Amino acid sequence: MVGMRAGHWSLPRRTLRFGRRPLLMGIINVTPDSFSDGGRYLDPGAAVAHGLELVALGADILDVGGESTRPYSQPVDAEEELRRVLPVVKALCAQCDTPVSIDTSKASVAQAAIDAGAEIINDVTGLEGDPRMVALAARTGAAVCAMHMQGAPQTMQDNPTYENVVEEVLAYLRRRRDALTAAGIPQDRIALDPGIGFGKRTEHNVQLLSHAFRLHELGCPVLVGHSRKGFIQRVLGAPDANPLAGTIGVALALARQGVQVVRVHDVGQIRQAMLLFEACGGLVEA
Repeated sequence: MVGMRAGHWSLPRRTLRFGRRPLLMGIINVTPDSFSDGGRYLDPGAAVAHGLELVALGADILDVGGESTRPYSQPVDAEEELRRVLPVVKALCAQCDTPVSIDTSKASVAQAAIDAGAEIINDVTGLEGDPRMVALAARTGAAVCAMHMQGAPQTMQDNPTYENVVEEVLAYLRRRRDALTAAGIPQDRIALDPGIGFGKRTEHNVQLLSHAFRLHELGCPVLVGHSRKGFIQRVLGAPDANPLAGTIGVALALARQGVQVVRVHDVGQIRQAMLLFEACGGLVEA
């Protein structure tokens, strides 16, 4: 099922090598309106403390974002986004050795974060939202994560439709990989994300997650962000259910398919579940 999967992700100052368990990308939302934890870490000091706690709990990467991309969220301008994220990126890069990712679709924000020490650009628009982003990534040597999204956050959940969601997302990510490499970004710096919850119905999300192994065909690290998303409660048929158990269940399914990076809020619990899953024979040979 796993097939030939990418064995590493090249960052400007290090190489992340993949073992049998996925690396954990810890989420730091420096926003007032993110769907799960909006407002909790809007204060830079609280965001930095949270990031350092995630490192202590086992985060392999820290992903800092200053603009919510939840369904129907409203965009913020670059100046406000920078005001939110830059102090956090600077402090985390100074206080820990864990690689920092900037979750943005704006080239000016990405440039400032890279100048402050960030090594990864995590862009929900697949590096298509800002015409300057691809050249910036190529010029700086930053690693990138290109994600699939149907529509934009303001409209993506209105009526998402696919003939075959797995094949269509796979084709889009193949095109983005090829465009990025043609622009001078080496393939081993590119991770690809199927965009769970971004212009997908519940059935689309489940199909993508159950076929995540197909993304290894593209030869890049696979990064999946499913943490605490609304499809979990819908699959469970329990709108008020705590999404942590479902998040863990999906993470284990992704680990079994050889997914290299999972982006999660609950780093400590996911890490413990992964360790026990591995110890009890849950992981196939990668």
